[in-house]
Amino acid sequence: MADEVLLKISGLKVAVDGKQILNGVDLVVNRGEVHAIMGPNGSGKSTLANALMGHPKYAITEGTVLFKGQNIFGLSPDKRAQAGMFLAFQYPTSIPGVTMVNFLRQAMKAVRGEDVPVREFREKLLATMKLLKMDEQFARRYVNEGFSGGEKKRAEILQMGILDPDLAIMDETDSGLDIDALRTVAEGINALTSPKLGIVLITHYQRLLNYITPQFVHILYQGRIIQSGGAELALQLEEQGYDPVIAKYGPALAAAGEKA
Repeated sequence: MADEVLLKISGLKVAVDGKQILNGVDLVVNRGEVHAIMGPNGSGKSTLANALMGHPKYAITEGTVLFKGQNIFGLSPDKRAQAGMFLAFQYPTSIPGVTMVNFLRQAMKAVRGEDVPVREFREKLLATMKLLKMDEQFARRYVNEGFSGGEKKRAEILQMGILDPDLAIMDETDSGLDIDALRTVAEGINALTSPKLGIVLITHYQRLLNYITPQFVHILYQGRIIQSGGAELALQLEEQGYDPVIAKYGPALAAAGEKA
């Protein structure tokens, strides 16, 4: 199953409110691979995540996205989730009055497209929480209500474990976390990695990659991937910042924009 092409993005261009944000993104993610998408603020990282999951605000103006060989542009967000795609949000929403356990069961039902027997769901929930080293009381709390930043992100990881996707897109999962929470969340992601799962980690900083080692690192700038490499590329960014990369590739991007 590993090395099977899971996600293939070709020449993807995306506009938001009439403004072009992505200007031709190419990316291939195979099963079992972890890809980190890095870049300065405003480079298009969250736009990529939202466009992949079908947010209606993000208009695809050009290019293709194949997921497991299928063009996903005609699929609504719920159908993309049913196909095996998952998005962990940068800023998870609170849902007062809805417990985690009820939310997770309904999410599992929605993704499967059919009801989930109580016993099967409970076994899946307990096994996943044990794997993630989470207290069972966590599932009885209301979704994200009164949660710390780390707890909100752990709730996202728990949802990911319950839904068992083929592709997980993690949009700045490290945002707002202190070092202890970051380590805990990273341990949860590592616990769920498998030869079946492809992961796209979108992050601004290298610190998350101290705990999750990607096979591939890509730098997104002005809506294009301008450089790709291994985990060492993230370390280079930590030491030197984005300026050397932008100085090297920025003029070519500017020239390409003028010709367009």
